[in-house]
Amino acid sequence: MILVLTGTLAGPIIAFAAERDGQEGTILFFGDSLTAGYDVNLQDAYPAVVERKVRDRGFEFHVVNAGLSGETTAGGLRRIDWILRREIDVFVLALGGNDALRGLDPREARTNLHGILEKVRDRYPAARLLLAGMKAPSNMGTDYAEAFAAIYPELAEEFGIPLIPFLLEGVAADPEYNLDDLIHPNEEGHRKIAQTVWKELEPLLDP
Repeated sequence: MILVLTGTLAGPIIAFAAERDGQEGTILFFGDSLTAGYDVNLQDAYPAVVERKVRDRGFEFHVVNAGLSGETTAGGLRRIDWILRREIDVFVLALGGNDALRGLDPREARTNLHGILEKVRDRYPAARLLLAGMKAPSNMGTDYAEAFAAIYPELAEEFGIPLIPFLLEGVAADPEYNLDDLIHPNEEGHRKIAQTVWKELEPLLDP
């Protein structure tokens, strides 16, 4: 069963054991409300959907959902050391959406994401890393959107890691796949995100 490290901003942080469970590897999703599964059942959030795919394919990994609603890249950088007390084998970084919605400087977001990836690699050199790209909303302007979108392929190239070009591909702002706010995915949206993630994640699980 999926293990949750954090809830929403209004909820408490849940303690967890630092040691791994048995001989299974650990896939950790580190993100914001999109990862935490805002306003959907935890078992319908995309990390849980991915875990079912992992089990169906016979891979010996369990999934840890370290999503935190409202998280920015700066908050993630502050939080990552606590998260890394648990040994991990695969680390999926899915942050940046709240930075874009708030119009925060893309250069700062890049610096923060770089810092997170660096800390993970320093702590667990053998861990496989996967970066999920985000995009700024169109009302932020073309220059801002282009600068923000460029963060992710640049970091993927620098660290030599695979990239999910856009976590919300085919989901963003589509009423069919989102709650009424058109920001947070509904159950169907999370299933679609899981498919997008799985394309890049599955190759990392093959020994």
